[in-house]
Amino acid sequence: MARKIWGVDSANPVDQELYERVKNQLGLPKYWGRYLTGKTKVSTGLTREEIQFIRNKGVKVLPIYNVMTETIGYEEAQVAARNAIFHARRLGIPKNTMLFANIENDYQVDVNWIKGWVETINPSGYRCGFFHDPVKGEFTKAYSQAVKEDNEVANQSVLWSADPETGASSERKAPRFKPTKPNCKANVWIWKYGRDAKKCPIDTNLADERVLTYLF
Repeated sequence: MARKIWGVDSANPVDQELYERVKNQLGLPKYWGRYLTGKTKVSTGLTREEIQFIRNKGVKVLPIYNVMTETIGYEEAQVAARNAIFHARRLGIPKNTMLFANIENDYQVDVNWIKGWVETINPSGYRCGFFHDPVKGEFTKAYSQAVKEDNEVANQSVLWSADPETGASSERKAPRFKPTKPNCKANVWIWKYGRDAKKCPIDTNLADERVLTYLF
């Protein structure tokens, strides 16, 4: 059985102060989820300098893309995927790195968007992932239908589940790995189990160690 690895994600950029707070108060993350580009009032985008800082600490970067107007339709997914690929290349993120579409709050996702993301990301040499809420919204239904229509959707993508929320914690107090999964074939390899830690402006996650191969 693969080990489960603790990590964090944040909307704020990672600097020495935030890194030290997380390390001293919660634990040393093995990976840090950050956004490929900024989104007004939501997130600050990565820079090459920040990536270098994170990696110099021995931490891997988990890239997230969240600048979508909607998650309906194949062409909309193609546009989002191409933009994610552009920003990954701009930041020097190498191929074989997983790019996660953040569709947690875009509940009206459909099967065509799921397939469009997978079928645009994978030929680029990057890997595709989905950060989602498996309970609220339409993701689970859309994903299951996409897998039914094309088994490669499950083979070629990784899911990052946002349910259940058990509360942010230190690495030492992390729960057992029990993310909510869809009722179909799926590689649910990451679980955001805690949000808005009291001691630091971060969320806490557990991941199957296999995902580390596809982080930068």
